[in-house]
Amino acid sequence: MQDTFTTLIHKALNLRPTQVENTLRLLDDGATVPFISRYRKEATGNLDEVQVGDIAKSYEKLKETASRKETIISTIEEQGKMTPELRKEIDETWDSTKLEDLYQPYKPKRKTRAAKARELGLEPLALALMSGNVSDPEAAADKYLTDDVATTEDALQGARDIIAEWVADQPETREAVRNVFRREGIVSTKLSKGKEAEGEKYRDYIDRSENLAKCPSHRLLAMMRAEREGVIKLSVSPEEPEKIVDRLNRKYARNPKTAGQVEMAISDSYKRLIAPAMETEMEAEAKERADTEAIRVFETNLRQLLLAAPLGRRRTLALDPGFRTGCKVVCLDEQGQMLCHSVIYPHPPHAKTADAEAELRRLIDQYDIEAVAIGNGTASRETETFVRNFDKEKRLRIFVVSEDGASIYSASATAREEFPNEDVTVRGAVSIGRRLMDPLAELVKIDPKSLGVGQYQHDVDQARLKQSLDSVVISCVNQVGVELNTASRHLLTYVSGLGPTLAKNIVDYRTANGPFTSKADLKKVPRLGPKAFEQCAGFVRISGAKNPLDASAVHPERYDVVNQMAADAGCTVIELMKDKGKRDKIDLQRYVKGDVGLPTLHDIMGELEKPGRDPREAIKDFHFDESVHSIEDLRAGMELPGIVTNITAFGAFVDMGVHTDGLVHISQLSDKFVKNVADVVSLHQHVTVRVLDVDTARGRINLSMKGL
Repeated sequence: MQDTFTTLIHKALNLRPTQVENTLRLLDDGATVPFISRYRKEATGNLDEVQVGDIAKSYEKLKETASRKETIISTIEEQGKMTPELRKEIDETWDSTKLEDLYQPYKPKRKTRAAKARELGLEPLALALMSGNVSDPEAAADKYLTDDVATTEDALQGARDIIAEWVADQPETREAVRNVFRREGIVSTKLSKGKEAEGEKYRDYIDRSENLAKCPSHRLLAMMRAEREGVIKLSVSPEEPEKIVDRLNRKYARNPKTAGQVEMAISDSYKRLIAPAMETEMEAEAKERADTEAIRVFETNLRQLLLAAPLGRRRTLALDPGFRTGCKVVCLDEQGQMLCHSVIYPHPPHAKTADAEAELRRLIDQYDIEAVAIGNGTASRETETFVRNFDKEKRLRIFVVSEDGASIYSASATAREEFPNEDVTVRGAVSIGRRLMDPLAELVKIDPKSLGVGQYQHDVDQARLKQSLDSVVISCVNQVGVELNTASRHLLTYVSGLGPTLAKNIVDYRTANGPFTSKADLKKVPRLGPKAFEQCAGFVRISGAKNPLDASAVHPERYDVVNQMAADAGCTVIELMKDKGKRDKIDLQRYVKGDVGLPTLHDIMGELEKPGRDPREAIKDFHFDESVHSIEDLRAGMELPGIVTNITAFGAFVDMGVHTDGLVHISQLSDKFVKNVADVVSLHQHVTVRVLDVDTARGRINLSMKGL
């Protein structure tokens, strides 16, 4: 079976068989995608993380198909209907749709009209009508009259029911009709009776008709949501279904003497069995495509969000703004630990500006504050203005930070565990400050769906979404690396080879025994065996460790190689890391042996140059336009600075500091044609936008980036 999987995957992904075979072997051996792509390049032929991930996904899908085949074969064999020809077709088929078509005639069904007709003994009549072996259908039907089949028409109707099901179950029929639906299927919507009020928010999706294959994912998901809520009725059908019936008639109703009966059966088969099945199947296919697109957008956004530029280890004051309840203030040390918390009331209705300034001054001086993080919710702009006016000497770096998900975190079990004696407002302020210092470390504690960067995330397949987003989090955590002695249990959970149990064990061991002094100490953690150590060791860092390589992404299994390089250069490992001249003299070919090839050696040299380097960009300062604070301040034609807060298939949302994000439609992103929004803008990118129009009543702002 593995040989079959290797062949199918290498052809589908256009990869060499050895690349696929070795990757499957590593996956079966318990290796993770990040580990394989980073530390097994020789085995995979230098495949990147995306390619290894694609192999893993294809492998899982093929294993699911293989399991489904076993179920189908077993069911057909139990019925005693398996033939060598059918078995061969099933064995050779790996297309799930074709597989289900082959199974359709044998699939256990509820009590159908055809089943009842068979029980009445009418199957021979149906076969005679289909074969055309009777010259007079009515006369032939008379022979099947019984107490349960009272009239000739009853007999013919039963035979037609059998023919209708037989035609609908034929793989050739289903494939032919499916192709027409895929090519010509029209998705149409109509407002449900009595839903006029509810339909207002879906007015853009009512009384629409368009080719299903070309319907954008976001529009289809919106229409399907409206249908689930009972607001609209959605249907899928070719424009000319009668052509399908004519084609089926030509195929099955060949004998003029019985054609009338067969054509009646085919017409019934299409309306009652084939069309509803195809409509359901096409909606499911379209939904899957829409899900794929929506999840792809979400994955891209989440990756950009998690890899956002960190402020780094700076003493930070975080503000969760508010009017009536005041602004919650927390001070954090370089590690993100809370030093204190307070409340200030600089805004109406209290307007205790002088007291607020005095409290800020005290906290900043007492705790050597270097930066300020301000949540972007209610009173954000007012608070930012207050802090900037207070900081006349510009001693502080001031940032506005997204609050999305902060309230979810503050009420979570994770937050209660971290701050059992503090209320949700304090926890929320801590989260705001920490996500400025290290977005990745803080955001992994929050369900990605709560981070405000998705597109119809509640409408897509939730299991598939979770699996995809978890993969993104794992990828980002391992790409950046984790500081072993400060990482939270939640961050460690996503490190290659760990998971919740081992992450907890690591933190417990660290608490009981003090900081790790070497990566080798991980082997002392309960239940962390050789395989888990192999998978995780390259992705954790220990700053200030006795062995400098423990602070790098060089895997411990390759420490001997680096030690040999240093010995050959006549220096220590530390000297080799600091001296570019010594590194430049190293002939990597000398160290190629066994499973250590040039890809691994080049990675090692990169780490020696910048050990434990953070791949994220440096954070940039940003100021909103001081002349606008609310949507009422906006006028068409204004050009304003903004920050991209969300990316969808149809455009990008931009925060201009007015508490309502504006939309740059995909058609307004550039003077050139744009196929993919993410090709033009990225999350948290600083942009300049022009206001096109403002709908204050609906809270909608249309923007453009053309010519800017």
